[in-house]
Amino acid sequence: MDEHKENIHGKDVNVKMSNSKEDEKVKPCDRICPAGEPAPHVSPSQSNSDFSHPVYKEIAVANGHINRMSKEELRIKLAELKLDTRGVKDVMKKRLKSHYKKQKLLQSAAEGGPTDTYYDYICVVDFEATCEEDNPSDFLHEIIEFPMVLISTHTLEIVDTFQEYVKPELNPQLSDFCVKLTGITQKMVDEADPFPEVLQRVVAWLQERELGTKYKYAILTDGAWDMSKFLNIQCRVSRIRYPQFAKKWINIRKSYGNFYKVPRTQTKLSTMLEKLGLKYEGRPHSGLDDSRNIARIALRMLQDGCQLRVNERMHAGQLLSVPSSAPVEGAPPPHNPRSRD
Repeated sequence: MDEHKENIHGKDVNVKMSNSKEDEKVKPCDRICPAGEPAPHVSPSQSNSDFSHPVYKEIAVANGHINRMSKEELRIKLAELKLDTRGVKDVMKKRLKSHYKKQKLLQSAAEGGPTDTYYDYICVVDFEATCEEDNPSDFLHEIIEFPMVLISTHTLEIVDTFQEYVKPELNPQLSDFCVKLTGITQKMVDEADPFPEVLQRVVAWLQERELGTKYKYAILTDGAWDMSKFLNIQCRVSRIRYPQFAKKWINIRKSYGNFYKVPRTQTKLSTMLEKLGLKYEGRPHSGLDDSRNIARIALRMLQDGCQLRVNERMHAGQLLSVPSSAPVEGAPPPHNPRSRD
C-alpha cells in the first residue's frame, strides 16, 4: 500500500512530524553478537566512542580511494571480494566502503578498539487497510491485514513470518477499489477476527520468539503511516490503548535516504528495489509480500553496512523523529494493550 499511503490525509488523527533536526552521524557502538546470543547493553560511553582512534583514519583513507574508483573498477573489486555487484554506482561504493569498514573494525575489536552493533532481530510490518479510491478527509482506515516478517541481523536472512486478516468494524464492506488494490476479498475479512483478537495473537507470536526479553529487536516500516496513522486509528476504533512495543520503529525510507544519500523522491519501495538491483517478488499491495520485499531491502542495507536503528516514535498521539544521537534501544517486551474503556 506504499504509494497509496501518501494520499491518505487522515485529518481526524492528531499526528504531526516534529521539526527537530536529526543528527545523521553514525556512531560506532558495541560488538556484533554471534547468532543466537542476545545483544549486550550499550552504555553511553560505548555509543559515543572517540573518533580519534587510528582505525577511523585508516577507514577514511580507504573511503577516499573508493570515491575515486570508476563503476567498472568498483564492480571488479566487489567481484574479487565475492560481494554483490548489483546496483547503481553509489550503492556499490557504499557496499565496498562498508566491507572495508567492517574488516577494519573487526580487526580493531580483536585489539580492543571500537566496533559496531546490531539489533538481534528486526520485525518488518506493512499493514493493509480499508480505503476508497478518493478517500474523504474524515475516512477512518481500519487494518484488514496484519503481516510481520522477522529478519535476523546475524544470519542476514528472513527467519519467520506472521499473517492474519482482520475484520473491519466501522466499514465492514470493502470497496471495489480496496479489493482490487490489495487482493483481499470480502470473504477473507468476513471470516477473520476483529483487530483486538488478532493483536493478541501477534503479541503471543512475538513472545514465543522471546523478543524484547532474550533478544533485542526493533519494528521496521516502509514510511511513517503504518504506525502513526493506521495503527493509531485502529486502536481508537477498537477502543484499546496503543501498544507500547510499537511506539518506536525504524522508518526504512529515512534510513535508506540517509545511508545512500538520495532524496525522499527516491525512497519508494519500487525505487529502492530498483536502485539496489532487486526486483519485486509477489503481488504488490499484499501486506505479506510488501513486508517480504521491504525485508529484502533491509537485509541488503545491512549487508552494505547500514546500521538500521529506530528513527521515529509516537508520543501523546504525535509522530516525532528520534535523532541518531539518542541511545540505541530495542522495543520493549510485547504485552497486550489495555482497554480504553
